[in-house]
Amino acid sequence: MGHILSTPGRLTGDVVACRRWLAGACCVEYARHLCWASYENVDTSTEDYHMPFELPPLPYAKDALQPHISAETLDFHYGRHHQTYVTNLNNLTQGKPEASKTLEELIRTAPEGGLFNNAAQVWNHTFYWNSMKPNGGGEPSGDVAAAINKGWSNFQAFKDAFSAAAAGQFGSGWAWLVKDAAGNISIEATANAGCPLRAGKTPLMTCDVWEHAYYIDYRNARPQYIAAWWNLVNWEFVAQNLRG
Repeated sequence: MGHILSTPGRLTGDVVACRRWLAGACCVEYARHLCWASYENVDTSTEDYHMPFELPPLPYAKDALQPHISAETLDFHYGRHHQTYVTNLNNLTQGKPEASKTLEELIRTAPEGGLFNNAAQVWNHTFYWNSMKPNGGGEPSGDVAAAINKGWSNFQAFKDAFSAAAAGQFGSGWAWLVKDAAGNISIEATANAGCPLRAGKTPLMTCDVWEHAYYIDYRNARPQYIAAWWNLVNWEFVAQNLRG
């Protein structure tokens, strides 16, 4: 999934200003609240330095997913939550060998804790944005449809099973469609920053069920958010991952 990986570079302009804001007390409070990194291992310096991980651009405008997901949700979810994970990851890897690794390498090899959590959340969110598109949804065709019909007999049975996994994930986490080394596809849910890459599986699509993904639009009604999310699924992206 090299086309959505973060790449080395220096942040400038508005992004630097955003990083400086997030690197201060608010970032520390986020880190404490989310349990991704403690105050002691987050560098809150506002000095400019080379940042190997960047926030990838959204593949569409912030208002493009309306009415299913609002621009306000993307302002917070992408512009603040996703950015915070990027900022935390840069702070955790500054001046360390991990700064030269890819997100996938960190997800597969980092020990449980702040480094893994932030690397996985940067990757998971980027994958989530690409799992959706304006005017998406409907039913898949071609190889994706064939794979789903093989595993669940029909699309509605698959949709019901995936929705149940997403709604049933206790607390924060993700619902995934994944492919294993043998080419079989399955549904799984992961808690917190969990990512199928860590288990050697290939993610095909994901639905974010952290509350910050839906609370502005749907409050605590996660099933309503999941039902709306199906109108945005990017089946071309799923097909690309299945082929890969």
